[in-house]
Amino acid sequence: MVFMPKAAQSFVLATLFLDVLCLGMVLPVLPGLLSQITGCTLSEASVYGGWLMFAFSLTQFLLAPTMGKLSDRFGRRAILLLSLAGIGTDYLFMSFTSGIGWLFIGRLLAGTTNTTFYMATAYTADITSMADRAKRFGLLGAAFGLGITVGPVLGGELSQVGLRVPFYAALGITLLNLVYTAFVVPESLPVHKRSAFSWSRANPLGTWLHLRKYPLVVGLCCSLCCTYIAVHVFHNVWAYFTALKFNWAENHIGYSFGLLGLLIAFVQGWLTGFVAPKLGLKKTAYIGVGLYSLGYLLLALATDSWMLFAFLLPYAMGGISEPAIQSILSSEVPETEQGELQGGIASLASATALIGAPMMSYLFAFFTSGSAPVYLPEAPFLAAIALTLTSLFILLRVLHRHSLKSDKERTHVAATI
Repeated sequence: MVFMPKAAQSFVLATLFLDVLCLGMVLPVLPGLLSQITGCTLSEASVYGGWLMFAFSLTQFLLAPTMGKLSDRFGRRAILLLSLAGIGTDYLFMSFTSGIGWLFIGRLLAGTTNTTFYMATAYTADITSMADRAKRFGLLGAAFGLGITVGPVLGGELSQVGLRVPFYAALGITLLNLVYTAFVVPESLPVHKRSAFSWSRANPLGTWLHLRKYPLVVGLCCSLCCTYIAVHVFHNVWAYFTALKFNWAENHIGYSFGLLGLLIAFVQGWLTGFVAPKLGLKKTAYIGVGLYSLGYLLLALATDSWMLFAFLLPYAMGGISEPAIQSILSSEVPETEQGELQGGIASLASATALIGAPMMSYLFAFFTSGSAPVYLPEAPFLAAIALTLTSLFILLRVLHRHSLKSDKERTHVAATI
């Protein structure tokens, strides 16, 4: 661990917040942009949305481990800058293109470089003691949640001025974030703790062949795999689902993403820091994944708009699981491999998107088409329930009778919160 001023994490939290703010701004208006560019219906445009996510995820799957190892060699800040430059170029294409091909090029470029959240996680691990990591990782979730709170609301309102205006704003803010990170955010990884770069471990296969020597890491990542696939209900279907079933406009979709982000910020920024020391990391993870399943079930059963807003609460409370699992994972690998671990997790998340994005998009498109045996726009939510229950089962098997260093230090965590 590197001892740095307390402001150090605040700096990287600001970088993450601005990055997610821009992501949130484009979420509610992307369906409209795809419909405009392709001339398709919302149901048909959802398939294009799924393939755009596939393109992003494919390049991230292949190159996130490389970014992770490069950060272990050259430091976190350099990779954060590269990440912001890539996503900024993506927003540039979204702002001005009139062809679907340029959107795919932008997504491929962004997927090649964009590992902002995982670099922020590695940065936090560099400067935080093991006992404090669940709380600090929760703050990252809170920054993410606040970005998703403000971004969609702002994007939805800006779309009332013009469909492309949110993309212009996202481009401008990303450029400002790039300058801020370059001149304000300090490096977290000192030279003497950097490791040599190796191509044999700077790829998905090499990373996971190395990480398999940590059995708990492999098991927990299998559990995360299921929850990562399930969350593509929100990434790829939510905007289309709410527009089609409940006739929501872009600003209403933005409000729903905003509420979800606010709830995530509360859960991961405060509730996790309160619950994890009381229950321990294992129970916190179990309860969180169980709440995800409950949330998906309630959202599938919703018959009115107010129900969707209300049922976002139990879903968001499932977010207590992620800082707990991240804390367990980071405690299992040495300090010199935190970037590699986070690169591996980013690659895993991208691999699941290769499955989750097209799967959820096609489920929605098929069950809302005229050829479906039954009209069932809720089909992706039912798939998400099955996936999160599978995740919970794996967690129970993997963590059963496993002694965690982090749980042994719960008393210290409680004393620092």
